[in-house]
Amino acid sequence: VEPRTRKIILDVAPVGLHVNRAKGKRIVNILALDLGTDTGWALTPSGGAIISGTWRNKGRNARYEGGGMRYLRFRQQLDELHKTVPVGAVYFEEVRRHRGTDAAHVHGGMLAMLTAWCESQDPKIPYEGVPVGEIKKHLTGKGNADKPAMIAAVQALGYAVTDDNEADAIALALLVRGRA
Repeated sequence: VEPRTRKIILDVAPVGLHVNRAKGKRIVNILALDLGTDTGWALTPSGGAIISGTWRNKGRNARYEGGGMRYLRFRQQLDELHKTVPVGAVYFEEVRRHRGTDAAHVHGGMLAMLTAWCESQDPKIPYEGVPVGEIKKHLTGKGNADKPAMIAAVQALGYAVTDDNEADAIALALLVRGRA
């Protein structure tokens, strides 16, 4: 199976709306995120090709950076993406249990930065958390699927993913796109 293309031809109107000229239909550009030090992201207009990747929020010289740099780097990545393709809605993986204290702190900081960023946009960008189990069950049929199973399921759909963070973001994008 050939990997699906990550190229997207944009016909973007202000406020994160993609206009399908053929049907005259307004489509919101959806950003799906798997928050963490390595943040998986997937962007899709309804019915459009998904573009995705992983943002590395830890700098090369992280040892010498202040603790807030990863969050500022994340905000800058959101700003750059939003300038390129205006985001109309954000969905994120809602984690209720973490592997450890550090992971919980990082996730909480990323979530705080994300919600503040959404609220600071004009107009405000709506955002919503989706439980991890719901995302996994939608894609694999098992709410407790492990990372290799999620990667395999996304690859079986034709997406070439680099890691589990990107796979989770694509799975979330497919779930919320299916709701629309």
